[in-house]
Amino acid sequence: TLLLFFSLGTGSSILSALQDLFWLSKSKVEKQLQIISVLQWVLTFLIMGVACTLILMYILCTDCWAIAALYLAWLVFDWNTPKKGGRRSQWVRNWAIWRYFRDYFPIRLVKTHNLLTTRNYIFGYHPHGIMGLGAFCNFSTEATGVSQKFPGIRPYLATLAGNFRMPILRDYLMSGGICPVNRDSIDYILSKNGTGNAIIIVVGGAAESLNCTPGKNSVTLKNRKGFVKLALRHGADLVPVYSFGENEVYKQVIFEEGSWGRWVQKKFQKHIGFAPCIFHGRGLFSSNTWGLLPYSKPITTVVGEPITIPKIDNPSQKEVDFYHSIYVDSLIKLFDKYKSKFGLPETEVLEVN
Repeated sequence: TLLLFFSLGTGSSILSALQDLFWLSKSKVEKQLQIISVLQWVLTFLIMGVACTLILMYILCTDCWAIAALYLAWLVFDWNTPKKGGRRSQWVRNWAIWRYFRDYFPIRLVKTHNLLTTRNYIFGYHPHGIMGLGAFCNFSTEATGVSQKFPGIRPYLATLAGNFRMPILRDYLMSGGICPVNRDSIDYILSKNGTGNAIIIVVGGAAESLNCTPGKNSVTLKNRKGFVKLALRHGADLVPVYSFGENEVYKQVIFEEGSWGRWVQKKFQKHIGFAPCIFHGRGLFSSNTWGLLPYSKPITTVVGEPITIPKIDNPSQKEVDFYHSIYVDSLIKLFDKYKSKFGLPETEVLEVN
């Protein structure tokens, strides 16, 4: 009877249904893993530094104070490591969690030109977005294959120096190849670390994050020329990078110029280095509720053609302005060339502020 049951096709239908159910479950599990991977990174971005500092202070007041004391002694000894290229870990950069992180959006890295290992580079990353999700995934992990696409190139994502004063967080950041965005750190990497280095600077910084909102493609760049001066001093080639979709993953309350909200944001930006944004994404359990999770919108990061930069120890303002204008033109051309491929209309114009 059982053989007859299967021969009539009913059994195979049941097996097919069970197989479909199995794959559906697997798909759901993968989606949950993607959500968890993104959530842990968002919490790291927002609270890990402060949380680890408070926990360390608490341990100092307990019977386990020796553990905290040993770590603080190590911290003093290791204080200048972030300024000297950090301490990257290929093991951390290759964690499976970053692949789930990548697939949540998903995030892609597009190579347009080869990079010579005999040169050093400064990548200008645009736009900042709320958290620079594309910059982190593409250059601080191996999830999108940066080392395979640019063999022999060591990427260093530069971020706020204040993050490296936070216990535990500093070590976590360094493991991904993240360094402080200050002159000492950049000078060391570009002058005492050989060639084949690429420092990724999110040029617009906190000021740019205040204006990011879905549907808007604008960069803060007109008066941002320090990275060009650094490139000239070290003879490091400039590479424009545009991340399509970076502004789409969070919704933000934009305060108008002159409002009290914008005044508070600018004060924070001036004195602390970052600007507090009022933003939201989706909820943890539903995309129809508000929460801290970013929306799962595609982010495609396009690495443009390198601009050859001469080495000038003390570049004049005229020289800085000249190469800055070349860089701005290259970024606009990169945006115009790829905008229609990644969902933008041909009429879309990149706003340069």
